[in-house]
Amino acid sequence: MLHRSHGVAAVIFLAACADRAVTPPSVESSIPAISANAKRPEALARQVAVALRNPALRAYLRAQLQASPYPEHKLQFQTFLAANGGRALREVATENQVSKEALTAQARSAIALEVYFPVPEHRAAWTGDEQLLVATALTDDDPPIAFDTEGRRHVLDPATPPATPVLALVPVETDFSVRPVGQACLEDCGGGSGGGGTVPPPPPPAAPPPAGLYMTKSHFVQDFEGWLKGSPEFEVQILGQKGTTDSLISYQCAGEHAGGPYTFDQNNLDWSGSVLLFSKQQLDQYNVAHPNQNVRVFVIEDDDTACQIRTDPGRFQRLIAQVDSAYGRYTSGNDSSTVVTKYFGYAKSAYQIWQALAALIKSNDELVGNSVKDDIVGAFYPGYNWFVKGENNVTNGWINLVMY
Repeated sequence: MLHRSHGVAAVIFLAACADRAVTPPSVESSIPAISANAKRPEALARQVAVALRNPALRAYLRAQLQASPYPEHKLQFQTFLAANGGRALREVATENQVSKEALTAQARSAIALEVYFPVPEHRAAWTGDEQLLVATALTDDDPPIAFDTEGRRHVLDPATPPATPVLALVPVETDFSVRPVGQACLEDCGGGSGGGGTVPPPPPPAAPPPAGLYMTKSHFVQDFEGWLKGSPEFEVQILGQKGTTDSLISYQCAGEHAGGPYTFDQNNLDWSGSVLLFSKQQLDQYNVAHPNQNVRVFVIEDDDTACQIRTDPGRFQRLIAQVDSAYGRYTSGNDSSTVVTKYFGYAKSAYQIWQALAALIKSNDELVGNSVKDDIVGAFYPGYNWFVKGENNVTNGWINLVMY
């Protein structure tokens, strides 16, 4: 096995860094960050709930949700209000006896919001009737504040959804600027009149997957996502030395919005498949630029900007320090392949400093943990070879890493 000294620590990854020699994440999301000063949009949630006394608005909302091509049938709330000549805007304003101009200003001044039924059973059960709640929260730990169609306020359990269907009005997690591929062609899709048309040529043969570090399985002990926020957004970040400093940056993200072979979408506690985390070319370039330095495989549940880590710097730092202390800093990895076998082995980390680009940035990203090789942990979990260690060195999951 490879044992290499590792100069690392952490930096909030807020924007593309100038010294990235290795390929950075390929997607820049338009999802805005949640400010630490953001206010829960309770007034808007109440107004939507009261407006849903109107059966015509309920039918319109249901049709729009069902037609949404986005995961969990989400709608961008401000766009929904303005769509179809501002139909929803007009009806919400009328039912609440406010002007359209006032409601428009209120919606624009709020953080970007999305609306949907986050609980699958609620999504399937709601037929457009008046039995629903409209709830909002900013973070996973916030008790959701809900309103019924009479405008009455309710505080919900953040751990368990109620039996009544709940329509969530929550900060945007979805990149609505990118239309899902499966829905890209809804009209004028070829074929001409009479359903004929030219048969498209067969696609070219797929290129072989690049050599590199792959994840083939993952299992987490919880989804790190409050029920009001829907399905989790697990991402794997490859963190390495920034230049010659003692700070970390993200060299590659793998996740739902990462693009290309780095794309995988884990919506529950278990996932299996094959997703590239870091190509052999990227790893070789990194090792040339950063001799005797290694990379951390770090897992987050990303509630904010896709493929970016946004969290309290002190919290990240404490997690790194706790895990490094527990395992003698053997909390990184590198290519340990030989002429006989390909292998991603454990390696040593050296630094624990997180240089922040801002004094304190807080948002919803959950730090699932730093991956540690099972040999170092001294325990084994069938089918997996790296433990994901979170705050207080708690095991939050397992992943299986292989070099191809």
